[in-house]
Amino acid sequence: MASTGWGLVYGGTSIGLMGATADAALSGGAEVVGVLPQALQDREIAHGGLTKLHLVGSMHERKALMASLSDAFIALPGGYGTLDEFFEIVTWAQLRIHSKPCVLINTDGYYDFLLRFIDHAVQEEFVRPANLRLVQVARDSAEALQLIKQQRDKASLSHNFATQNAGGLKP
Repeated sequence: MASTGWGLVYGGTSIGLMGATADAALSGGAEVVGVLPQALQDREIAHGGLTKLHLVGSMHERKALMASLSDAFIALPGGYGTLDEFFEIVTWAQLRIHSKPCVLINTDGYYDFLLRFIDHAVQEEFVRPANLRLVQVARDSAEALQLIKQQRDKASLSHNFATQNAGGLKP
């Protein structure tokens, strides 16, 4: 991540997979921003070495701030919190609140059953088939970053084409 010039926005703790990810990004020279609800500061260990740590009043504020600071969303294998945050951001994409990439890293098939459930939800007509594209799946972090880069490049080309055709200036 750091070698690409990208930074990390995450929940702000020093523990678990995300704590390790933050440490790796920091050691590579990346900017790392944490967003932690004040109430969780005592229950989760706030990371002391971040570029910036935002303490917010609620989980809702956390999600909104993380979304506004991020250009893409990646979910590593995780539990209820990971699923909650990931599916809220996918729902926001479905509602066209944002058009940022949402990627699950399916390490060793961790999310296989979840992906089958999503397919089942489509079959049962609770999820529109077109909305399957809102969730991209990668085998590892390198593939996740590549998917995001491809989507950003495609969006940039589309924007430049639309700007040229509208007679506007290129950024």
